[in-house]
Amino acid sequence: MSFATPTSWVRTEPSGFTPRRLPNEFYPTPPEATRALLSVESFDGDIWEPACGDGRIAKVLTDHGHAVVSTDLNEYGFGEAGVDFLREREARAKHIVTNPPYGYGLADRFIRRALTLTQWTGGKVAMLLNMSSLCHRQRTDWWREIPPARLYAIDDIVCWPEDRYGPPPRYFTKHRYVWAVWTHGHKGPPAFWWLSGAEFRAPTASNSFNRLNSRSFA
Repeated sequence: MSFATPTSWVRTEPSGFTPRRLPNEFYPTPPEATRALLSVESFDGDIWEPACGDGRIAKVLTDHGHAVVSTDLNEYGFGEAGVDFLREREARAKHIVTNPPYGYGLADRFIRRALTLTQWTGGKVAMLLNMSSLCHRQRTDWWREIPPARLYAIDDIVCWPEDRYGPPPRYFTKHRYVWAVWTHGHKGPPAFWWLSGAEFRAPTASNSFNRLNSRSFA
């Protein structure tokens, strides 16, 4: 997950200081989160990762045989930089899978943009979200209006760039996440299932998903 923090909000921190919110909302997704998603969801065409960061999600998708278009507003040495997803007018692939930036209402805007773009492709939208977003009073009506087809609570993952900032702060390890998957034409409440991050830490773990998950929704 990555996005530009408005320059008026950027602060210069002393060396060795870990800010409460990381610059550009850069919170990379551990590979087990994407492997877990692929254990229960299939994607029948190419996939766009519009907040690719340094490629944590895109690399797993590619390893599983998917053609992936990777873009980001910022430069992380992976994918095409300088692409503002919120200003895009045409989908660059059939499906969209990402861990969107959360701060300043960006996740909501990412979801709306992704749903608009995939109306023309018929593809799925899969977003890794903070679990607390499901229970936010300002979002309740929105979730009812555009419910995802499926929700997958995933435990034991930490979206933190340890290679840049060292071990995550203790408060950050308490965050919990959910994959929300939208399919066009879905009506009614979403299905709900549980995924374990620990079961997918090994690179080949998702090949054994029938043993780890008793159902695959799509």
